[in-house]
Amino acid sequence: MNEPFDLGRSRSLWNRNRLDLRSDEVLAQILDRGELEAWREIYRIAAGESASARDLRRRIVRLCRAGAVSFPHLFLAAMGALGESLDTYPEIGTDEDRDAVA
Repeated sequence: MNEPFDLGRSRSLWNRNRLDLRSDEVLAQILDRGELEAWREIYRIAAGESASARDLRRRIVRLCRAGAVSFPHLFLAAMGALGESLDTYPEIGTDEDRDAVA
């Protein structure tokens, strides 16, 4: 198995002093602008059984439904594979919704 990727080094966090995955803004920034390794690390963390992993999955689904990321269906499919309950054809927010989240 691959070693964990240090999310604090992700190029998506170019304007941040530190990593705080409790922040929806930081999470959306990683999902929106992160590299493949960062996305894999987020998936690895979300795949856990802990309460924080379940919370992370729910936050990813909420951000995707709000249109806060560029590839919402990719991340929704990933969260569905981890057991999150999803609509077959989920509604995705518009550009206006996206601006409201950011």
